[in-house]
Amino acid sequence: MPDIERPDLEGLPAPVRAYIEALEAELARLKEERRATVQARRERAVTQGEADSLPAEPAEPPTPLSVITISRSGVAKRTPRHLYARQRRGGMGIFDLDTPEEDPPAFLIIADASRSLILLTDQGRAFRISLLELPEAPVRARGTPLLARFGLNQGERLALAFPDLGGLYVALLTRRGYVLWFTGHLFGEKLLPGTVLYDVAKFSPPVSACWCRGDEDLLIATRSGLGIRFAARMVPTRGCLGIRLGRDDEAVAITAVREDDQLFLLGADGRGALRTVSGFHANKAPGASGKVAMKTEQLVGASVVGREDDIFIISRLGKIIRFSAAELLPKEGAVQGVNCISLRGDEAVAVAVSGAGHPGK
Repeated sequence: MPDIERPDLEGLPAPVRAYIEALEAELARLKEERRATVQARRERAVTQGEADSLPAEPAEPPTPLSVITISRSGVAKRTPRHLYARQRRGGMGIFDLDTPEEDPPAFLIIADASRSLILLTDQGRAFRISLLELPEAPVRARGTPLLARFGLNQGERLALAFPDLGGLYVALLTRRGYVLWFTGHLFGEKLLPGTVLYDVAKFSPPVSACWCRGDEDLLIATRSGLGIRFAARMVPTRGCLGIRLGRDDEAVAITAVREDDQLFLLGADGRGALRTVSGFHANKAPGASGKVAMKTEQLVGASVVGREDDIFIISRLGKIIRFSAAELLPKEGAVQGVNCISLRGDEAVAVAVSGAGHPGK
């Protein structure tokens, strides 16, 4: 069921309104009946010592949205979003993608199962794969190699994955802070596997991408927690330096923002902060040094988030948590953040946002 608000029924004829209300009452009764049945099964299983064999209770009605987790080498799985129960912020999470320790999770994406994934390698080559080609799997499961059917060059590795949302433009961020501008149709169904997008030797490998309409601002964040905001229209078609980096820093995330947006920033220590975009003043042009976006030793991701959204975080050891963005208080200035996932000998590696207020859901 889509995440939509109940409309005002007052303007409808009385019989139609009564019919809709009767359907809603029946749906509520069936949900309560199902909840009671599941609870009874669980209590019976606990009594019999078989609780671990029960499937997880869905956190919401089934939707076409999927959570895609991908390892560093490109092993991926697709799991329906409703199988991930919400926890309170700062919880332990649950184990997700089952991969060897030397191939930890690296990418986290939430998209409609009817969409396709755009895959970019560290050699600047692009591939496209339908999400329906990924077998649906439970929360804790092994994945399928995404790039196995494509002929990769020796030493070539997956560098970036993002869903095809069919937008007008894609802003691509490279590790050394360059921003490259592409028209959206380039990543459509006619994309030739292995298309070389740009000269990696000149600009460095890709690290992040976002879909744009062209009239927003772009916000770039770096590993050291610095950021810069500027108008997307300032990026020339040939690309440009988006942010000037310090010697030991690198770019990690780019997202399209508007003045009234809120931005979630995540550190590797599992602490996150919600910043108002209006509190992060825009530069007149790209290419300047960054300002402190979040006080952290290692930033791993940034994403626009709405109050009705859910935030997903995955760790290097494969633990994933889902919690409501409403648990975070937005701040105008740079802060250290609050604990979002409990980590012991572990670190957060990726973040994704899903919900009614987030584009592309």
